[in-house]
Amino acid sequence: MDTLLQPFQFAFMNNAFLMLAIIGVPTSLLSCYLVLKGWSLMGDAISHSVLPGVVLAYLLNIPLIIGAFCAGMVCALATGFLSENSRVKQDTVMGIVFSGMFGFGIVLYTKITTDVHLDHILFGNMLGVGAADLWTSGLIAGFVAIVIIAKRQDFLLQAFDPIQAQAVGLPVGLLHYGLLSLISLTIVATLTAVGIILSIGLLIAPGAIAYLLTKRFERMLPIAVAVTVFSGFAGVYISFFIDSAPAPTIILVLTAIFIVVFVRSGILIRRAQRTEDAI
Repeated sequence: MDTLLQPFQFAFMNNAFLMLAIIGVPTSLLSCYLVLKGWSLMGDAISHSVLPGVVLAYLLNIPLIIGAFCAGMVCALATGFLSENSRVKQDTVMGIVFSGMFGFGIVLYTKITTDVHLDHILFGNMLGVGAADLWTSGLIAGFVAIVIIAKRQDFLLQAFDPIQAQAVGLPVGLLHYGLLSLISLTIVATLTAVGIILSIGLLIAPGAIAYLLTKRFERMLPIAVAVTVFSGFAGVYISFFIDSAPAPTIILVLTAIFIVVFVRSGILIRRAQRTEDAI
């Protein structure tokens, strides 16, 4: 029993568990909307594009989260502008914008001298989070979660039928860019814990798993939160015993859950088809 409880005896492990509980809520809530809207690549684009913002913020001696948020919004706005003013499809534009900004960030990073390790920016440093990181992520996560829950129906209608949303008087443009802003803020909140690259896993997998488990959106939200929190705790806990990095381990747990749910969903679909054929 002492061995099983050993991870909870270290302050850095308890901070990691707490950080996962904090960032798990906004990432899983947003994940449901990204999956329904087909915006998975948008989350990937914004997460990668924050790197030049982080580097420029370091050079300007301002908080890194401000630079990350501004860079994420530049990516989102640039993608929207180029999509609306060219014949190129949105996914192509997103790929060009985020790869260009990510490359720009790498070039900037190689040209400066800093004590901020690139691995911590890309992959996070969950076992090194402190009280300041927890407070910052907690405030951002709380704000994002409150906005999403309060406006969940408006975001849902705008995601499925923007024309109908506009017809009933909803501010479609504000909802669109508001959701992009929430994605950028959430990525900023996860930056310390899971970094730029792995944050996309938390923004896609929970929603995809919940989508396979239920057909009702109101159930998707709590299912996605439960899956994220469970995967986060399991990933951090397992990483302690196998001596691996927590963030990639969490993504592996999420991937394993998705595979199990996907196989289960396929079996249920085949059974339903056989029943219909028999009838």
